[in-house]
Amino acid sequence: MNETRVRPVALTMGDPAGIGPDISLAVWAKRTERATPPFLFIGDPAVLSARAKMLGQTVPIRETDSFEAFSVFEQAIPVWPIPCPAPVVAGQPDAANASAVTGAIDTAVRLAMSGEASAVATNPIAKAVLYQAGFRFPGHTEYLAELAAQATGVAALPVMMLAGPKLRAVPVTIHIPLKNVPKALTPDLIYRTCTITATDLKSRFGLPKPRLAVAGLNPHAGEGGALGREDDAVIRPVIDRLRADGLDVVGPLPADTMFHDRARETYDVAICMYHDQALIPAKALGFDDSVNVTLGLPFIRTSPDHGTAFSLAGKGVAREDSLLAALRLAAELAGNAEGANR
Repeated sequence: MNETRVRPVALTMGDPAGIGPDISLAVWAKRTERATPPFLFIGDPAVLSARAKMLGQTVPIRETDSFEAFSVFEQAIPVWPIPCPAPVVAGQPDAANASAVTGAIDTAVRLAMSGEASAVATNPIAKAVLYQAGFRFPGHTEYLAELAAQATGVAALPVMMLAGPKLRAVPVTIHIPLKNVPKALTPDLIYRTCTITATDLKSRFGLPKPRLAVAGLNPHAGEGGALGREDDAVIRPVIDRLRADGLDVVGPLPADTMFHDRARETYDVAICMYHDQALIPAKALGFDDSVNVTLGLPFIRTSPDHGTAFSLAGKGVAREDSLLAALRLAAELAGNAEGANR
């Protein structure tokens, strides 16, 4: 492989009935005015063509591979073809096309792991639709972790980060009921989440000494045990261990005072104990331009911070801002990682 060539970001199709095709067309159409990084669309070219026609657009599409994608990108959307087995109707998901959805993810990961793509950016999928076809993973991220483990032979702990212009936030626990969070917050999980976050902030985000602010679980970080013992009994000892390892970590902090302007100036990432504790401030501070980044994988993965939005598909109203941000961040992180490895 010629290492001097510009490698594209591998962009997966997502659910073909959702807005993935719409926003992929939009970021390519505005590639010059909005400086869209070159990408290789992994999915069904017929879906892209049909969606462009539905949206009243004339968009050239060319089937190609990762080696030609960069040279093709200025003239046409480069597409690695993954045909959908069943007809695709915008806004009407069909489990019969699940194999194409997962096939696109498989291909993107393979290209990234082989070095043919610089990173993976994923359009949104619909887990409920995939479940109907026998998909056995809780979500997109867990599937990516399984693909990474298959490729390397090493189990990965994927860490979700919402990265926006005003805040980076990491939830330690993600898609579990709130009542299950205290038991799920083990010292090992908190420790590994923090160390993986710090490692990736150094190697991919270019922060030589990242500053981590760790939120407490309970109101007022437990108020000395009066509002819950987890903060002092579980979280604080982990923070002491991380500091002993040489990391710059503060906490546990009351979550209600962590996210105002002055507070955010004191840290590079907020480590939160559960899903909404991280995602509410992240989305409030950057709803249209925040990016979902998966840390802890042997390849870079970003995605828009929204779902499939089936009700918007094919109507020309879906915003492409978050996908553009995801592509830009993927390209930036890939450049940082390559620079760190020189």
